[in-house]
Amino acid sequence: VQLQASGGGLVQAGSSLRLSCTVSGRTFSDYGLGWFRQAPGKEREFVATINWTGTISMYADSVKGRFTISRDNAKNTVYLHMDNVKPEDTAVYYCAVDSGGLGGSRIREYEYWGQGTQVTVSS
Repeated sequence: VQLQASGGGLVQAGSSLRLSCTVSGRTFSDYGLGWFRQAPGKEREFVATINWTGTISMYADSVKGRFTISRDNAKNTVYLHMDNVKPEDTAVYYCAVDSGGLGGSRIREYEYWGQGTQVTVSS
């Protein structure tokens, strides 16, 4: 399983951004999916997750109401739509796959990781 994240960049506070992560493999529709981020000097932290059916999603408190995770099984892609971004959202964003299908907020629940895409929010 390989993951390719894209869509990062330099944006101003208050704007919107959409990250994409395309996943190789024939069983994408069975995967739980997650987004995590890591800011300089900090540990990797949970951002959002969606289960294999797309019916259950969960968010970190810091992004709740601003970020939306979604999936398109026809395109083997998971998205993270980011609204009203803040300077504290600056980080490298990683997508991840849980082959068990549930997703979750813990790093250890995921077996496969993408290479990350940089998001920088200027004030």
